[in-house]
Amino acid sequence: MQYYEQNYHTFSRQLRKGAPDAFNAFVAFDQAVFAEGEGRLDVKVRQLLAIAVAATTQCPHCMDAHVNAAKAAGATSAEVAEATMVASAMRAGAAFTHGWMAMKVFEGAATPA
Repeated sequence: MQYYEQNYHTFSRQLRKGAPDAFNAFVAFDQAVFAEGEGRLDVKVRQLLAIAVAATTQCPHCMDAHVNAAKAAGATSAEVAEATMVASAMRAGAAFTHGWMAMKVFEGAATPA
């Protein structure tokens, strides 16, 4: 069984019907974040950031949308690869540093609240 299918976006109609105000607010927010305009980061950089986040959150729909948007904004294959590797380092680094907490607990030190 495949959990993620390309046609899942069609179910957004049910989200919109069930929570129209929140749905429309999200869409407006998402469009504003990735729009051309007064942002300090250009659209390509924002899309590369989105690719890195999609890699860490493991969202295939986000990956598909943001890779295509990054490509349309002029990103190269090498830039997409680099964004992915930055995300990989961040994800691995978080696991590594959480290992410090494991060692602290093992040694009997109190865990943070």
